[in-house]
Amino acid sequence: MTKTFDIVFALWPRCAQLDFLGAYEVFAHLPGANLRLASEHGGDLTGALGLPLRDVEKLSDIERCDLLFVGGTADMSAATTPGMLQQLRRLGEDARYVTSICTGSLILGQAGLLRGRRSATHWAFLDQLAQYGAIPDPARTVRDGKFWSGGGVTACVDFALELMADIEDPTYAQMIQLYIEYNPAPPFGSGHPSTAPAEVVEALRARFGEKLGKIGGVVPTTALT
Repeated sequence: MTKTFDIVFALWPRCAQLDFLGAYEVFAHLPGANLRLASEHGGDLTGALGLPLRDVEKLSDIERCDLLFVGGTADMSAATTPGMLQQLRRLGEDARYVTSICTGSLILGQAGLLRGRRSATHWAFLDQLAQYGAIPDPARTVRDGKFWSGGGVTACVDFALELMADIEDPTYAQMIQLYIEYNPAPPFGSGHPSTAPAEVVEALRARFGEKLGKIGGVVPTTALT
């Protein structure tokens, strides 16, 4: 009989949906996976783009997990309450894997879980990891012991497949990649400021600079120039 592998997705009001849904799709194919959505208060909540999430569990009702997952957000207030951070510390202490995507690493950083650890995050906030004692790493997926992290939003699928290879084996992870037809072919080469045209970076700064700034207080001067 396959042993149960408990995966907890920590959520909060206005959480970024794709951050966890992409990983959820991959992890759902892990043998023995028991996927649990949980928030500080449980019940119903709504994601950042209006996706309703019903009857999620309370984090405090979950005794332990094998894998703790923390996604990102454009509004850190609900994700970094004292109660939320306490639950992340508690579950992260005994978890086999403590993981994050996008600005979820900043949340783990505020919980005090990344001191001295290498970590990825969304490119616009990479410099902010250092204020929590973490070591910023620009790679799309980063592993430091039991701590795994991915870059911004869409890195969730890459990250989850690499993690699946570690939990199960590389052949199985490749089989799941084939099953979900993860064969990315972006229509534009603008997925990172190092490859995006200057006018696209400027347009992003003009339109979303204020929103990005809410995550950590200040948009790094090097990120959007």
